[in-house]
Amino acid sequence: MNENASPDEKSSETIMIVDDDKSMCDLVQAALVLSGFDTLVCQNANQAIERLHERNVDVVLTDVRMPGTSGLELCRQIHALRPDIPVVVMTAFGNLETAVEAIRGGAYDFVTKPVEMQVLRMVIQRAAQHRSLSEQIRLLAENQEHSGDFPDLIGQSEVMDHLRDQIRRVSPSDAPILITGESGTGKEVVAKSIHRLSGRSDQPFVAVNCAAISESLIESELFGHAKGSFTDARTDRKGLFLEAQGGTLFLDEIGDMPMSMQVKLLRALEESRLRPVGGDREIEFDVRVLAATNRDLESAVESGDFRQDLFFRINVIQLSLPPLRSRGTDVLELALHSIERFAKQAGKQVSGISKPAVEKLLSYRWPGNVRELRNVMQRAVALTQYDSITIEDLPEKVREHQPSTVFIGGDDPSELMSLEDLEERYIEHVLQAVEGNRTQAAKILGVDRKTLYRKLKRKDDED
Repeated sequence: MNENASPDEKSSETIMIVDDDKSMCDLVQAALVLSGFDTLVCQNANQAIERLHERNVDVVLTDVRMPGTSGLELCRQIHALRPDIPVVVMTAFGNLETAVEAIRGGAYDFVTKPVEMQVLRMVIQRAAQHRSLSEQIRLLAENQEHSGDFPDLIGQSEVMDHLRDQIRRVSPSDAPILITGESGTGKEVVAKSIHRLSGRSDQPFVAVNCAAISESLIESELFGHAKGSFTDARTDRKGLFLEAQGGTLFLDEIGDMPMSMQVKLLRALEESRLRPVGGDREIEFDVRVLAATNRDLESAVESGDFRQDLFFRINVIQLSLPPLRSRGTDVLELALHSIERFAKQAGKQVSGISKPAVEKLLSYRWPGNVRELRNVMQRAVALTQYDSITIEDLPEKVREHQPSTVFIGGDDPSELMSLEDLEERYIEHVLQAVEGNRTQAAKILGVDRKTLYRKLKRKDDED
């Protein structure tokens, strides 16, 4: 490691410089050391190949013209020996043919002599990031075989580790659990994991989407009905509560349940008894209830759209699922898992993702979360003509996405905004990021919901 770099500037990336011109080596080495890189100098191609067997190198920077083995041949050898290491070649200004030949030989990029150090540093930094990304993808691919308690909860991020730990702790209990999170975050996957780790795992798991059933049918769907209780009731039907007897009933999108049904559901949960529609007697049931919603139920309670007593009844334990945009490189692991699945279904040999496509996947915000990513990967596998997903295989909205920022002004005093305006813009930014969920926004902003409501009301009054 070069000791000339300051502690804050030091980097774990090692750059191999290959050039027979010592003065050029010294110049390039000094520039890279100042940028925080470790450096390793070789005088010829043979020495470079030997050192590659001994040292871990992140980027190779080589001159084209050297005695003996040329830089172009060195590039080909490195590409064959260690294709994961990007090679940057230095060639004479205006020698486009050599540059093109180097790229065809496996070079990552090239710079022209005389070398502009600012340009060189930028190219080397980009190559080092490329190498780091390649290593991340390799490690994620190695983690594709998921086993243990959570075969379907994919991702190694800290938030997912925390979620898995919570699931392990709450699963043995029979306490009701409310699973919250944006649409597409995998709430039913979590519910199934809880059931699988519970003492009811050998009994039924029954899921129902409360938003997909009409108000006139939801009571019959959940509680069942007696023959002749309404026009189409030709036989007795026991309903989903009794179908889940001894096991787990998952009430998805419970925030969309009609108010009239909320009253009946609350009574059933508190008494562990139900009466089928048109029935003349109550039936006991033994079911663990898990509920899920993408709505802000606390706000719904305050607005009168959801019963407070039912909210408290189903919210004994709450698990909050993170949006995909907050899970870092989990995006890549999920993408690779989806590619493997859909390639197998389609009978195609697709197993990877190109670096430009990876950068787009990581920068996109994924408003539809895991569900949207899965759909994008299914489309990409269907369209691709190669063994890796390319940027052209991605939908336009992913390809063209540009990360948003909160602009606070430049150095010109006339451009600077007031603290009040800055706060207002940041609140809008956070609300946009959480798709209008005010409870989640308040948590991110570090204020209580009443404070957030007051600030929003002040803005509305001013408008």
